[in-house]
Parts: sequence; structure tokens; C-alpha cells
Amino acid sequence: MGGSEGDGGEGRLRLGHITYSNCFPVHARLMDRGAPPWLQVVEGVPSYLNGLLDRGRIDVAPCSSIEFARHTAGYRVLPDLVIGSRGAVRSILLLTRVPPEELSARTVAMPTASATSVVLLKVLLKLRWGATPRFTWFDQARDDPFAAGADAALFIGDVALRPGLHPGVPTRFDLGAEWMEHTGLPFAFAVWQAGGGTDAQLGRLHAELLESRAYGLEHRAALADRYAGHFGFTPEFLDRYWADLSYELDGPMLRGLAKFYELAAQIGEIEAPPEIRFAGG
Repeated sequence: MGGSEGDGGEGRLRLGHITYSNCFPVHARLMDRGAPPWLQVVEGVPSYLNGLLDRGRIDVAPCSSIEFARHTAGYRVLPDLVIGSRGAVRSILLLTRVPPEELSARTVAMPTASATSVVLLKVLLKLRWGATPRFTWFDQARDDPFAAGADAALFIGDVALRPGLHPGVPTRFDLGAEWMEHTGLPFAFAVWQAGGGTDAQLGRLHAELLESRAYGLEHRAALADRYAGHFGFTPEFLDRYWADLSYELDGPMLRGLAKFYELAAQIGEIEAPPEIRFAGG
């Protein structure tokens, strides 16, 4: 499924692919039937793809939405594509030993794989729960932040979906649901961002991705059955998870994204809310 960094030939557009199951529906046809010869697919966790796009090692990726605010001058957004939620997302969870309002001066562990979810949690901690904790980093693929002394920890992606995730820490908050309750808006975790490629290449890719997303929607149940083992879930669970996510960057999702940028600027995570520039616009 896909290629590795730097193995593409000259002229091929390089597309990042998040290895978590949440990205699969938009890239469904590419991953299920193979990418066309003009496209190279590079896989990785969100923070890895963020870095590749920043260094010019890939041209487009469904990067953490906060990355656009940090690279406004160099990136453009592909229209109508998002990995988002309109309420509970299930795969972005804060696990905590104490109520979040009591986390001030306590330790909250943040996963190195994330970017947007880390800022989202900081927004919620400060503006929703009035907490100012200390932050540490951990690798969620191998570290136990609670064994290291954390009072709370953020888990993202397929790791957060596992039913056996730290059963000794039963208090958990779904950040998609918390954001919706706090703002009344959807949340855009990732948008397809272009740092390279010509207008013609990006237009061709955009059309390909819209067709791929339609393929994923049309064949969702069959794809869930076929790829459940790859992601380590049951077909029924994967199908339901995909159905609950949002992949359309529509008006409400754009308003949620703008609100996120506004609050991220308010707590000092970015200098100012950016104006979203679309590829081809």
C-alpha cells in the first residue's frame, strides 16, 4: 500500500497518506486499486507527513490543520476535502486521573504523532476547563505516560480506538464532542494541503481524490470488510467509524476551522488566524 519517501521518478506528484484508518476513505481507490503512474504515495503518521511537506519532500498531504496556519505563505488547501468530525470522533481522547478543571500545575502528556489535536487540547484546557498544566511528550506507539507519572494523556488515531487503552484510567474525554459542545461547530483535524505541484497537477489530483472519496463511500462496507484486519478492527467497527467521520470541507466545517484558528491565536499557538487560500483559487 503506497511507496516510501523519495522513490518517485521525476515529474510524479508526491502525495502523503496518513497510516491511520481515518484517512483511508478519501484515499480508498488509490489504496485499494493502486495509484496512477503520475502519483507517488508516501505513508506516515501526521507529524511525519507535516515535516515532509515542510521540507518539500512531498507535494500534497492531508496534513494537520494547524500546519496551514503555520505555513500560510507557502501552502494552499485543496477544496472540499477534510478529515473531520461533527461531534464525537472517538479517535482523539484525553485520558485523565482527575477532572480536567483540576489539571493546573499537573502533568499532561502529549503524543509526538500529533499536531492539531495537541493544539485543540490546549485550547480546551485553557478556554473550556480553565486549566494550565505542564506538558510533556511521549511516543504513543511505545511509551506509557501514566507509568512515567503523567496525570493525563492525549491519544490519537487508531491507538485511541483500541478497547484496552489504559483501563485503569476510566475518565476520558472525546475532543470532537468537547469541541462541538464548546463552540457548536464541527472540527477539521486535517485538510489536504499543497506545498508543491503545478496548478494543472493539483487540479488533476483534486479530481482524482474526489473520485476516490466517492469510491470509498460507495464501497465503504466492502472496504471495511477487506481492510479490517490491516487496521486491527472488526469490519463492523471500522464501517461505523468511517460513517461517523466527515470528509467534506463544507461551510460549517470551514467555520469550525476558522474558529479553531481564532482560538489557537488567542492562546498564543499561532500569531494570527490565517486566511484560507485554496489551490486553483
